[in-house]
Amino acid sequence: MTGQPMHDSGDGIWDDGEWISWGWINQQLYQQELEAAYPAATLETVEVFEDLVDSAMRYHQTTGRYLQIWGELGELYAEIKYGLRRHAPGTKGSDGRLGDDWIEVKTISPEKTDNKVLVKRAGNFNKLLVVKIDEAFGFESRLIDRSALKGRKAKHMRFSWENSDGDAE
Repeated sequence: MTGQPMHDSGDGIWDDGEWISWGWINQQLYQQELEAAYPAATLETVEVFEDLVDSAMRYHQTTGRYLQIWGELGELYAEIKYGLRRHAPGTKGSDGRLGDDWIEVKTISPEKTDNKVLVKRAGNFNKLLVVKIDEAFGFESRLIDRSALKGRKAKHMRFSWENSDGDAE
């Protein structure tokens, strides 16, 4: 199936008149896991996301510094995890749409100490998606209705991850 030479039966299995390598089988299983974990995304987009996260991790391991790509990682995560359809770059007011909802995405990086986000009240969104990336490059997220945010009469509204338990502060 892969065009790779098979040296013995430990390199794969014989099925329906041909050898199938364990590498090919494992790749198919891995792709199925990705499709199950991210059903709203194309496999190619998920692989790009994983490559970016892996590069950011290796960069941090090598240099002790973080690559400053948090916002893009957060938005890409929202795209593959939730099916966010992102607006064109530079669009003001929100980052994309989920069905009929306008979504603003904010990312909490491992460098941030207070795990709070501010969002402009003037923004054109009705839901806030907060993506938190931890020191091990693990991702969590919470989708919050705009009406649940604090400071709705101020210039900025705020959300605190610690005080939310899945809901807004």
